[in-house]
Amino acid sequence: MIKQILGKIPRKPSKSSHSDSNGDGGLVNGDSGSSLNSSYGSSNDTLKSNSASSKSSSSGLGGLYSGNGNSAPPSTNSSKTNQVRKSAPVIGSQVSLIMAHGNGVYEALPGFRDVSSSEKPNLFIRKLNMCCVVFDFNDPTKHLKEKDIKRQTLLELVDYISSVNSKFNEATMQEITKMVAANLFRTLPCSNHDGKVAEAYDPEEEEPALEPAWSHLQIVYEVLYRFVASSETDAKLAKRYIDHSFVLRLLDLFDSEDQREREYLKTILHRIYGKFMVHRPYIRKAINNIFYQFIFETEKHNGIAEMLEILGSIINGFALPLKEEHKLFLTRALIPLHKPKCVSMYHQQLSYCITQFVEKDVKLADTVIRGLLKYWPVTNSGKEVMFLSELEEVLEATQAVEFQKCAVGLFRQIARCLTSLHFQVLNKFS
Repeated sequence: MIKQILGKIPRKPSKSSHSDSNGDGGLVNGDSGSSLNSSYGSSNDTLKSNSASSKSSSSGLGGLYSGNGNSAPPSTNSSKTNQVRKSAPVIGSQVSLIMAHGNGVYEALPGFRDVSSSEKPNLFIRKLNMCCVVFDFNDPTKHLKEKDIKRQTLLELVDYISSVNSKFNEATMQEITKMVAANLFRTLPCSNHDGKVAEAYDPEEEEPALEPAWSHLQIVYEVLYRFVASSETDAKLAKRYIDHSFVLRLLDLFDSEDQREREYLKTILHRIYGKFMVHRPYIRKAINNIFYQFIFETEKHNGIAEMLEILGSIINGFALPLKEEHKLFLTRALIPLHKPKCVSMYHQQLSYCITQFVEKDVKLADTVIRGLLKYWPVTNSGKEVMFLSELEEVLEATQAVEFQKCAVGLFRQIARCLTSLHFQVLNKFS
């Protein structure tokens, strides 16, 4: 740390040192501290297609056919002991009165292999309508047969979407999004930390809860993922059904306590951002608003890390020169995200996003360093260690000219750190 800072101090110009004053060699590739694969970046504000496909393994069918529904994509945060919570009121709680065939009996439809090719599209629609019935999983003894029938039907839908070789028409798109909405879009249950003041809420100490209906929800998410990722899905038509309202309701689900659900949401939203260019400004603005509410109102949200992970790949693809909109996002949303006490839950992803901005535009280094100094922790030594690590990353990409603008305030903070009684803080300077 000391060597990095001293290296930024301007020296008297000389023949041997003048050629290094441009600071061209100060940039790093920004992968350090990032939870995203380096392949996420792409030019002209686009996402590489292989970034989402590399995550398809995290939302794949492995474990879906096992019948227990306990498989999950790789987690972003450390796993904890889970507990089952009550889910929100289900759609169509009077299941016996809302049956797919209209005769009060929830029975399996014929398989796709048992009908001719011309009948498959119509059978697909019937199966989608059948899966719009939502069962109550709070009572594990109710509707066991019907729940299993629905699960097997959902798996058939996944296989059909994956193997279809003709474009989805509008009627099919409408039915797919209707089924997804009926199952996924719900009021999230009251969490364990509701009612606690922000100062008393510590997400690292709380036990996240598992979604009791995950055995169905997981496959519904897989249906949505396969639909969005399919080459047979025409984005120009699909944007009428995967619209702003649909995207906003997906973003609302990021507050789910079940990390498996957030992992699927992250993968799917990343795909939507890459495929539906018309939605990109809206998605960025919606995430921005969630950050504002989290920073300045609640300081409670379960999906900040996952949304930052998506933004890491988005920022990597920003075209140069950076738009003023993107710079405002850095100063008004990303830098203030250092303020909440629970910053440790998402600091790795936040640090990656910040570093990406500095590497895109070195003139932003002064803004970032001043922002870190503004929110520098006074009594939280653990948080101070994280800030020092992030500062190291930023300094690697900082040129001498920008360093001089914030040198005075930076050295004052370094002096205070050198008098710290916490050994981890002092170790950052050894």
